[in-house]
Amino acid sequence: MKIAFVSEHASPLAAVGGTDSGGQNVHVAELARVLGTLGHQVTVYTRRDSTSQRDRVRMCRGVTVEHVRAGPPKPLPKDKLLPYMAAFGRFLRERWNYDPPDVAHAHFWMSGLAALDGARGLGVPVVQTFHALGVVKRRHQGTEDTSPGSRIRLEVRIAGGVAKVLATSSDETSELARLGVPGNRVSVIPCGVDTAAFRPDGPVARRGEAPRLLAAGRLVRRKDLETVLRALPGVPDAELLIAGGPPAGRLRGDAEYRRLSRLAGELGISDRVSFRGRVARADMPALMRSADLVVSVPWYEPFGMVPLEAMACGVPVVASAVGGHTDTVVDGVTGALVPPRQPGTLAGVVRDLLASGKLSCYGAAAAERAHGRYSWERIGRETAAAYERVRGIRRHAGPDRQPGSSAAGAA
Repeated sequence: MKIAFVSEHASPLAAVGGTDSGGQNVHVAELARVLGTLGHQVTVYTRRDSTSQRDRVRMCRGVTVEHVRAGPPKPLPKDKLLPYMAAFGRFLRERWNYDPPDVAHAHFWMSGLAALDGARGLGVPVVQTFHALGVVKRRHQGTEDTSPGSRIRLEVRIAGGVAKVLATSSDETSELARLGVPGNRVSVIPCGVDTAAFRPDGPVARRGEAPRLLAAGRLVRRKDLETVLRALPGVPDAELLIAGGPPAGRLRGDAEYRRLSRLAGELGISDRVSFRGRVARADMPALMRSADLVVSVPWYEPFGMVPLEAMACGVPVVASAVGGHTDTVVDGVTGALVPPRQPGTLAGVVRDLLASGKLSCYGAAAAERAHGRYSWERIGRETAAAYERVRGIRRHAGPDRQPGSSAAGAA
């Protein structure tokens, strides 16, 4: 198949760890890569955010990244990109008019606007992965939510206009149902994990004798590293490594790092907390394998790739019982699920796990689950099968039967 990925802000070529660069970038890159290895031709359309970027870049076998000129060629916060989606959609329509893909897969809601606009009248079926829903972000961030005010309304419109929504978790399907999206328009295909890199055997980062906890992810408030820090006084002798944010040499310029560092000092645990800054993706498996537990307790998490990567490394996970965590982490089997924002409960669960003598059993079960259910190869095959189903529906119904409208223009 000729497959078009539309990922307006999350380039598969971007370094992971910035404010708007995280799990979605990994998802787009890995899914495109595995589809390429399966023999498909994938073009990833992402916004040009630098004057030095070439128009087309070959990423790997079967995968090309095309930089779309939509808005100024400089980095912009993703929540500021909506005004440029009409231009993005026009670019896609011009490109697909003479070289249409067999299917277009939009990643994130604004990509859905552009993809629907680009595919309008061309008979190209569009599938949508939201990666995060505006209604959930609004619920948890309230007045701090910087999303455009029209986001929730447009997400509902996108869900009604695409051939299929590919949700990444069962929690997301419930949220979509509450928004009025019929269940027959939604299928669950989770994110995957690179099981060649994230595996139990392999190099292990240096460590001392103290029990090691690892928290990894972007330094943003919703990841709730504050709760992990507040739990640490209740876990005597354990050390906490925090991997994420800017490179180590630039951490002092990051407001969230400064806030968390001050908190560690106030709690009297600075000597047991190490901020590593951004860790190269290639170095993450060794760092994960050095941990006794990986702790991931955000307020909300659409999917959550860090727990899955830790599980694939054979490391038990303590995760907040939110979003995709409730699918991936099996409480009492591969680790533990805890309520968010409860440092006392978190400390007790971590203490019990460290003292249980069963970490190796939890780790073995975690690795078996991650490798058996969540390999990118399996996710790629499931996604390709979903594409074939929507193509079959299109062939049966005819190109004019797919719902769709100029959603970008409606913005």
